[in-house]
Amino acid sequence: MKLWLVMIMASGALLTASPALADEAAQADGADEAAVPDGWQVSSDINLTLTQNAYSANWDGDEIGALSWVFNSNMLAENQLTDVVHNKNTLKLSFGQTHKQDEDSREWDRPSTTTDLIDFGTVFRFTYAWPVDPFVSGRVESRFLDTSDPEMTRTLNPTTFTESVGIAHVFIKEEKRDWTTRLGGAVRQHLNRNALTEDEATREDIFTNDAGVEFVSEFRTPLADGAITLTSDLTVYQALYYSESDALLGSPGADDWKSTDVDWENTFSAEITKHIVVNLLVQVLYDKEIDSDVRLKETLSLGFTFKLL
Repeated sequence: MKLWLVMIMASGALLTASPALADEAAQADGADEAAVPDGWQVSSDINLTLTQNAYSANWDGDEIGALSWVFNSNMLAENQLTDVVHNKNTLKLSFGQTHKQDEDSREWDRPSTTTDLIDFGTVFRFTYAWPVDPFVSGRVESRFLDTSDPEMTRTLNPTTFTESVGIAHVFIKEEKRDWTTRLGGAVRQHLNRNALTEDEATREDIFTNDAGVEFVSEFRTPLADGAITLTSDLTVYQALYYSESDALLGSPGADDWKSTDVDWENTFSAEITKHIVVNLLVQVLYDKEIDSDVRLKETLSLGFTFKLL
């Protein structure tokens, strides 16, 4: 399993190439400050994709009807609250389902979930004009519907809370291009509500926590003369402590929690018209506790977009 290492090395190469970009940003510092307006900067990109087909019960063929829909929303709100406090808030919402007809009866089965995400993060960065800025941040990740338990569908479950503190550096800050990295210590809490116990006779809330080092890179830039916008978010987390490590001793995969977690999300957004946009999402995940190999997610959507001023 070396693909994640290649990814990090590639990102490191990108970081080491930053002086030219940083110099460009520094030279245009006055223009950048004028280009980035004061006050709350709020934007929202919303996409809804729908595909449908159906067949009558006497249809001659192997085709089956299906209805698929996906909703995606990316929201951003940031502001320089005071001379030394900058706040950035992001909210990602994604939910989609697929409904299928039974191959024999043509009756519609219960829908299956194709995508499900709730991700809210807030970062307070203290801008003292130092080479790096101290920061504190919080993040909440969950799902609208948890259907992993065949006996019960749980809402807003499971949930992960992350609190981190450390240093941040802004390489680029322009109206349409920005790049910020953060490095610090992080503590995570994982909550799984109404989960079946090992004997599957009772249910209880399972709460675990871990702590470690987290690196975050957030990069946004226009491509193709501004026709396409690339947003690339990389999160690398190395756990140093896990509350259940003693309970796992001697079991298969007892040390899986010690491996590095990688989440690399890239979104290419192209504006067809002022309010119609095409989004291509490519996400690379690695978490050995879930799977020993890299997991990939790709989503292509066409939808409406609008920006809140």
